[in-house]
This record gives sequence, C-alpha cells and structure tokens, in this order.
Amino acid sequence: MKKSNILFALTLISGLVIGGFLGDVLGRVPFLGWLNYGKTIGLTNPFFLDLSFMTFTFGLTINLTIAGILGMVIAIILYKKL
Repeated sequence: MKKSNILFALTLISGLVIGGFLGDVLGRVPFLGWLNYGKTIGLTNPFFLDLSFMTFTFGLTINLTIAGILGMVIAIILYKKL
C-alpha cells in the first residue's frame, strides 16, 4: 500500500503540535527549560484588505521550538515504520 503525501503532512503537523505542547509543559521544569527555546517566524503584522463590504485579514506565524522539532523528527521516524 502506497503512503500518501496527505498522511505524511498530517503526521508532521501532529508531531509538531504534540512536541510543542510537551515543550510548553516540560519547559516549566527548570532543567528542561531548553526544550521551550525557539524562534517565531512569519508575518508579525497581519495584512488587512478592506473591500467595504468584506474585510480579509491575512497572517501566518510559526513558533518553532526544540521540542517541536524533536516531535517532527519522531513523527518522521514513526511514519517510515508504518
């Protein structure tokens, strides 16, 4: 059975979310604070488009942490074993 790209993307996103959550929780422990170290990238100021009858707001921010990256690596390893 061929693996799909959608399954791979969902696996990566779930690894990032779970890793980010664990980094947030475990980052409060003093000796595990390094898990929550990271960088925020993206559009810091959202772009607004007002058409007088409709308003669009465009923005994207990604917060990459060490725990999130570790979660993605674990997700890739698990995906390859499926």
